[in-house]
Formats: sequence, C-alpha cells, structure tokens
Amino acid sequence: MAGVRGDIALRINLTQTGTGDLGAPKLRAAVDKVLSLIEGTDATNKANILFADTRTVALSANENIDLSGALSDAFGASIVAAEIVAIYISAAAANANNVQVTRPASNGFIGPFLAASDGVAIKPGEWQLFVSQSGWAVTAATGDLLNIANSGAGTSVTYDIIVVGRTVAA
Repeated sequence: MAGVRGDIALRINLTQTGTGDLGAPKLRAAVDKVLSLIEGTDATNKANILFADTRTVALSANENIDLSGALSDAFGASIVAAEIVAIYISAAAANANNVQVTRPASNGFIGPFLAASDGVAIKPGEWQLFVSQSGWAVTAATGDLLNIANSGAGTSVTYDIIVVGRTVAA
C-alpha cells in the first residue's frame, strides 16, 4: 500500500538551576512525545499524503495553500486531503519579514485555529509545528485553504512547508 511512514517527534529536556542556603536546587522539565505513522487511511496514526516544498512569497503578498486538489505530491499525484495530521512551517533565517500563517475568513482550513483570521507569525529562522493524531477535517471548496503571507514590504520571504494527511477521514 502506498502511504506515509515515519515519526513526528517533540523533545524538551531542560534543567533550571538556582541557589539556595543548603545547595543548588534544580528543576527538570522533560517531555518526549512521538507520533508514529504507518501507511493507510482507515485509522488514527495512519497517513497517505505527504507534501513538502520550499516556497517564496513576494513582498507584501500572500498565497493560499489549497489542501484539497491544488497541490501535487513528489510523484505528481494530486493531493486531496480529507484530514490533516501535521503541518510544519519554517521561516528562512535570511528573511527580513515574518511568515504569517492564518486561517482565511473565506474557505479557511479550521485545523488548529479557533476562528477565522486566527494565525501565527513565524519570525526569521523560527518554525511552528501543528500535530493532530486524530486529524483535522478538510472540507473541499469550503474549508481547505491555509493562507501564508509576507508580513511586510521590501523583500520576499521564503519558507519550508511539510503537510501530512489522509485522503479518507479516520
């Protein structure tokens, strides 16, 4: 079966030290989360869509990423997502402006956003990762757009994007 196999991981391993009368107290915060995916569409933890690209948005411009029908995968097949499992966006360090990721008011992909026009600004050299093991629904033509915008004028912005999903709702 064709599909996507791999891991999406988050690791936080931090220690804060301080000073005290009877020694140096420490606070450790550790999180290890892994979403392991196998090929398929019939259940959570399965995926069969992978879109990965480096893209550029002109100064003061924006583009809509259509998650249902307008993108092609590495093999030239049209991507028609029913659910999105993960979205990773990384702004190039050389950017002068932020990369803004929003849910458009019209036909916006709800995904991790609570309301129309909600979004995040990704500063140069920084990244965002959104993950849903159970998947976020994509509704063709009415709820399938993710807007990527250049926050300012003067220069274009470049970003990497990876989208992982399923063609069938689990």
